[in-house]
Amino acid sequence: MATSLVPRSLFGILHLVTTTPFTLAPQSFNPFKFSAARTMSSESTQRLFQLRFDPLTGNSEWVVIEEEAEGVPENSQKPLLATTSYLDMLNDSTRNRAFCEAIDKTISKPCHVLDIGAGTGLLSMMAARAMDSVIGDCKGMVTACESYLPMVKLMRKVLRLNGMERKVKVINKRSDEFQFGADFTSRADALVSEILDSELLGEGLIPTLQHAHDKLLVENPLTVPYRATIYGQLVESTYLWKLHDLRNNEAKACDGIHLVPVGDPIICVKPQQYAMHCDAIANEVKLLSEPFRVFEFDFWKRPESHAENEVHVKATDSGRVHAVVSWWTLQLDREGTIFYSTAPKWISPPYNAGAGDWCDHWKQCVWFIPGNGVSISKEEKVHLCASHNDTTFSYHLKAQIPGGEILKHGVNAENFKLILPPERIAVYGDREWRLAMLTAIKTALQGRAPSACMIADDSVFLTLMVACLSKKTLVLSLFPGIREKGTKYLQAVSRVNGICMDSIKVIEKRKSCLTIHDTFEKKVDLLISEPFYYGNDNALPWHNLRFWKERTMLDPVLSDDVLIMPSKGILRACFMSLPDLWSSRRRLGTIEGFDHSVTNDTLGACGKSPEGQEGPFLAFYIWQCGEHEELSEIFTLMEFDFSKPISPCSGKSQVKVTKAGICHGIVLWIDWLIDSKNSIVISTGPDKRYWKQGVKLLADPVAVGPRDSGEGIECCSAAIEASFDPSTGELELRHSFL
Repeated sequence: MATSLVPRSLFGILHLVTTTPFTLAPQSFNPFKFSAARTMSSESTQRLFQLRFDPLTGNSEWVVIEEEAEGVPENSQKPLLATTSYLDMLNDSTRNRAFCEAIDKTISKPCHVLDIGAGTGLLSMMAARAMDSVIGDCKGMVTACESYLPMVKLMRKVLRLNGMERKVKVINKRSDEFQFGADFTSRADALVSEILDSELLGEGLIPTLQHAHDKLLVENPLTVPYRATIYGQLVESTYLWKLHDLRNNEAKACDGIHLVPVGDPIICVKPQQYAMHCDAIANEVKLLSEPFRVFEFDFWKRPESHAENEVHVKATDSGRVHAVVSWWTLQLDREGTIFYSTAPKWISPPYNAGAGDWCDHWKQCVWFIPGNGVSISKEEKVHLCASHNDTTFSYHLKAQIPGGEILKHGVNAENFKLILPPERIAVYGDREWRLAMLTAIKTALQGRAPSACMIADDSVFLTLMVACLSKKTLVLSLFPGIREKGTKYLQAVSRVNGICMDSIKVIEKRKSCLTIHDTFEKKVDLLISEPFYYGNDNALPWHNLRFWKERTMLDPVLSDDVLIMPSKGILRACFMSLPDLWSSRRRLGTIEGFDHSVTNDTLGACGKSPEGQEGPFLAFYIWQCGEHEELSEIFTLMEFDFSKPISPCSGKSQVKVTKAGICHGIVLWIDWLIDSKNSIVISTGPDKRYWKQGVKLLADPVAVGPRDSGEGIECCSAAIEASFDPSTGELELRHSFL
């Protein structure tokens, strides 16, 4: 279930058992994208530290939720888990069935079973039930290790509901914090654990297994899973190429801006694997090899932290290798009869053994081959060098030499590298998007010579474009997320773009405190934004209204006739059929014989919720959400006018259903009206693959269709209302079918 080290898919959550005052000590290792700390004491006070984030300011603060005995209050627990992948995982029936069959087969006699990252305790209960089925006087024991306090509390509810609370010992610690005597009296004979991410290693599988074999398990233990195998395949894909090769893509633009000077890859994606639903691009992928095995990991043996493997791959077709698509297959039993795989649907046996239906908690992974890939010919032997460390894999074609590039003036490019998400790289390389921005800014500059232009977000592109188009304008960039990296990047590319750094100033002072002194005694005549805020990759669309909030705070330094771009934001929506996504978030009942209904409200499951509790908005790339289809016209819910200070907004609409089908939810996005004439629109809707949309899933699917579409149609229209609260940055949505 959840990792033994940190909560799965949760950011900014920290729980401690501590006294006051307390100190925060770093974890022994933490390979994840967030930090956590923990300290122990003899006191019984339970504290949950939640990092509360304000999406409209970018500010965050630790909030202490303190309580006695039963711990976290119900109302504070739900938001912490409602947008995680726990629910999606528990709805993965293929996974659940495979683990259940393997545990029943492996745990054939009473013994000591350890479950690391126990989550709701599902695998622990499976192990306890397997031992109960064995006739005899000897009794086994199950120790469930779960580090995340809210999940521990939920697990105990599940155990009580299923009469398992006396059969499973729950320990609220990371497995590497176990102490013999206090927590553990004997080494475990068997390990049942699922601390895997899409890449396999990202949740700390290797260090967790190393510690378990060193300190917690007997020699040659029973394990479920038994083995994991990483497979890969060479592919050509224009879409994947656009996600990382900015230099070659921007060469097609006509704006004269050079984000990536020739030979200087100083704005790029991070060299890592990226999780992606590759089935969504199956029709755009050209397969250049058969699947090949990369690595194997035996759970019953202590794994190595580092390994390398040179794979000899025979090209099955000619083309350009743009990426390595990888996936893993679990062999859950020793005999090799029970499997689970994350293989894409185009893969045939035996490389897809145990593949299931669409799910979001595990995807395939993509490793980008730098530049425009490598050209290969059919039948050619390709040498692929694969390696892994504790938490990640990397790949290099043998002809490639990874390492820091050297700029023309002899400075290592690593010092100036600006790492951006793949989708932002693709946006910056998109000719239509760049032309829209160029046209809007040129129009804004016609007939006026702004003394000062301010870039309110993290857009290095807009900074360079304004500096190139208006040489006499002072360009003030706030760069709230990239900060010094942005400054160093601009210094590195200013010469090739023909601009002087004296005309660009990066303001480091917080926006709420800016005065005319900070803008060098100049009023801002042009305020622009994409908007793009670094680190907001998983934000909901309306969280980018942070631009509106910041425009309001910047009022003291704006001129009376300031031109603001974008001028407006339009919240648009559409009713859609989303069967795969809805199924992954549906309410839980019995999972392999164990009742999980008590988890539904906490995990934000679709279905009837307690009064006053709404299901969460979720951020997704709709085009990657399996089967999906628009069922209604696209309609407008709200308009945000950035010429005015931020204020509460509301809107409503009567929506006509245009196609018969089963409606599972409402998809929302923002269209940005860039210029004052509203002639240039940047849409972030479901057909735009570089932006995530917001999704509100229905409690229950509804059959809809046009009025004359036939029998069995429940609804042909809907009334929908929405409101936006600028104090929290959150949206409320109400709807009714008619």
